[in-house]
Order: sequence, then structure tokens, then C-alpha cells
Amino acid sequence: MSSELGESLAATASRVDRWILLEYRGLWSPNPLQGSMLEDAVKQHLADQLARTPRSRLLFIRRPRREHPGIVCYTGSTTEQGARVSRLVLERHDDLVGLDLFGADLGEPIDHPLLTICTHGKRDRCCARYGRPLYDAVSNEVDSDWVWQCTHVGGDRFAGNLVCFPEGLYFGRVGLGDVWPLVNEYLAGRIYLDCYRGRCAYSFPVQAAERVLRGRSGLTRIGDVELIGSERHDGGWRVTFAAGGERHELDVETEEGEPMYLTCNADTPKRPRHFVVK
Repeated sequence: MSSELGESLAATASRVDRWILLEYRGLWSPNPLQGSMLEDAVKQHLADQLARTPRSRLLFIRRPRREHPGIVCYTGSTTEQGARVSRLVLERHDDLVGLDLFGADLGEPIDHPLLTICTHGKRDRCCARYGRPLYDAVSNEVDSDWVWQCTHVGGDRFAGNLVCFPEGLYFGRVGLGDVWPLVNEYLAGRIYLDCYRGRCAYSFPVQAAERVLRGRSGLTRIGDVELIGSERHDGGWRVTFAAGGERHELDVETEEGEPMYLTCNADTPKRPRHFVVK
């Protein structure tokens, strides 16, 4: 397993800028959208919206106990500047057809965090094994309206996985003992580095550099670090941040990790690619 081999969590967050989080209480198949019971017109519209929007992603969300009317659909942007999430309530899924789901004026902006926990057991059994207890624990720490179960977010071997919106902060290997410090730090505007996988607004090399910079400097507030730029350099990348009133340049290279099973359902081990700050 990844944890037994000491694989770093850093630089493993999926690269996503735009999101659709759609409540769907039917079966979550390994391919959630195509395997759903949504009408073909709804499936096609969602697929078209994602295809025309670079670095976009759809998650199905749900709660075990449904205590609200209608169907909730969140849309959001997780770019470094101007991250936001809006909420739209539908009478039925068919109402999505024709909507510009990434339009700036769609829905009402929410003024609270949104915490999603992957429990997608049909995709990988570890997500259900670790995600469901994690969902319950997080729900006990914050307003239950802020917390949802969700489909695959990437990185099954890092379950339990949690993503915090609107910033798009990924956390992995979140155990029950991590819930209180992680949530407490996040609500205070800080990042709990022990479980931090990265920010989805950043590429993998940038995520690796950010994690090292934060660890070295102790700068854990979300806004403490701002990306200036990233460029190819000597076969790797040079990443530049503004942080703590200074300019920081870090060089990142790739290396192959030890062979491991990249998902709980994998048949053969593979070598993951790691991004290392030199």
C-alpha cells in the first residue's frame, strides 16, 4: 500500500479549475455519468459542458439522509484568485438541459465552505471503506449542510480523500484522528499539512513546490503563498512564488517511485511518477 511504502501525498491533487457537483442518489457506477439513470439529453448536456470547458470536472454528490426539497447542483471555480461556489436547486435533473453550467450568473453564491468526501465504492473499495466513516466524522464537526459524499476525486490509494471548496484543497489519508485538526485549521483559513495533497489550481510540479515551501517556512494560511510562474528548466521545472514578503524559486524534477498498487482494485503494481523539489 502507498502508506506502508511511505509515499508522499504531495503533488497528487487532480488539476481542475471548474466544477459541477450534482446531487444524484441513484447507483454510482464506475463511470458515474454514463452509468447513471439520467435521461440521455441530460447526460449529453453535461458531457458537452465539460468538453467545451478546459480542466473541468463533474462529481455526483449525495447524503445518506435527504432532508431538503429539490435537487442540489453546485457549480464553482477553484482558480487561485476568485475561487467561488454557487448553489442552484432544481425540481428535476432535466432542468439542467440548456443551462450554461459554468456561467457567472448561475445560481446563488454560497457563503460557507463545502466539504466533499469520496465514498465511491464502485470505483474503488478503499473509497467506501475509508470514506464513509470519514464522512460521518466530518459531519459531526461542522454544519451537516456543508458536507457531502461524492464520486471519484482521484488518488484512490490515498483514501480517505477530502476536497475543500471553494479553494479546491485536496487532503488524503485523512484518518478519524485527523478530522478535528484538519477542519479546525481549514475553518481558520489554514492548511493542515499532515494530510495535504495539493491545490487543484496548480499543476503537479507547482503543488510539489508549494508543499515544500510551506513546510520550510511554516506559512500555512491559504493566502500566504501566491504563484508567480512556472517554466521548464534543465529537464524539470522552476516554480516561483511570492510568500512571506519574499520571492521564492524552487526547482522540481520527476522520479519514479517504488512499484505499488495504484488502486485497491489494481491487479499489478506500477511505478507512480513523483515530483521532487531539489
